[in-house]
Amino acid sequence: MNILVIFIDKIASAPIQSLIEIYENKLKFYCRCNIKTIIVPKNVRYKSIGEQKKEEEKLVLTHLKDNDFVILLDEKGKEMSSLEFSKWIEQQSFKNKRLVFITGGPYGFSKELKNKYFNISLSKMTFSHELVRIIFLEQLYRAFSIIKGQKYHHD
Repeated sequence: MNILVIFIDKIASAPIQSLIEIYENKLKFYCRCNIKTIIVPKNVRYKSIGEQKKEEEKLVLTHLKDNDFVILLDEKGKEMSSLEFSKWIEQQSFKNKRLVFITGGPYGFSKELKNKYFNISLSKMTFSHELVRIIFLEQLYRAFSIIKGQKYHHD
C-alpha cells in the first residue's frame, strides 16, 4: 500500500519531530509511507481565516493525483475505533492505489475540501497540530499491526 501523509506547517518541537521519525520508520515495514510537510508562507498567516484556508488548500492540491483517495483529519469527521480503522484501512488497500491523509492548518480545512473528500476524526477532543501528528501516526501503525495480527494491540 502507498500512503502519503501531508502535514501543514513545520514542527517547532524536536521531541515531536523525533517521534514522527520513529513512527515513519516503523510504518516502512507495512507500507510505502511518505510524510510531506507543507510550509505555509508567513505572510499568509496575516490574512483572514478564510483566506488562510484557501491558501493552504492551493498548496495541498499541488501534491494530489487524480486517482488518490484523500482523507482529511477533521474533528467533525467519522469516528472509528482502532479496530474499525484497521478494517477500513485494509478495505481501502484493495480499492485505492494511494491513500492521502491530510491534517489541516490552525483553522482546519476550507468547506470545499471538506465537501470533496472523506473526513475522519481522531477524537471529539481537540489536540494541538503537533500532537495530532503523533496520535495519527501511532493509530496508522496500530492499524497495520492489527491487520498483520501482531501483538501491539490488545483487545
